[in-house]
Amino acid sequence: MQKSEEVAAKFLGRSYQELDDRAKKVARHVADRSPIARNVDEECDAATTLGQRAADAVATFGGSWTFVGFFAGSMVLWVGINAFLLSKAGRTFDPYPYILLNLFLSMLAAVQAPIILMSQNRHSERDRVRAEHDYEVNLKAEVDIMLLHKKLDLLREKQWEELIELQREQLKQLAGLVGTRPE
Repeated sequence: MQKSEEVAAKFLGRSYQELDDRAKKVARHVADRSPIARNVDEECDAATTLGQRAADAVATFGGSWTFVGFFAGSMVLWVGINAFLLSKAGRTFDPYPYILLNLFLSMLAAVQAPIILMSQNRHSERDRVRAEHDYEVNLKAEVDIMLLHKKLDLLREKQWEELIELQREQLKQLAGLVGTRPE
């Protein structure tokens, strides 16, 4: 079993102390021959708060065609009720240019935008964690491949040495046969 210091020096080209935390982690996993892969989504989901889950739900609904349809339907209903009241009663609860509707839409936008940004920030953090994990897995795979190449090279060299030794032995036997052959 190799030590982390040896892995760092041989395959990462630096001493173990010079490596960043991720590279040190990879060197330890390579030295221990332990897997580095893990489910990042489970880790991220386990740490979510109620507020974060609510922000995700709002962002999911706010970015859907269901929301667009509901929003358009609400606007048409608002204008339709006002038009109906104007034609039947001669007055409306929100006269044109619909200032009350504009107030509600502004409040919706003022609340919805930061909630969606919170969800996007959380997803950005999750993506960053995934990218770091991918880097660690890729670095470990690269080091493992280099280790395999080294082992294959050693095996090939050993086979060549054995073949050369076998050939020398055969040449000795041939020389012995040629030397004892009657003419």
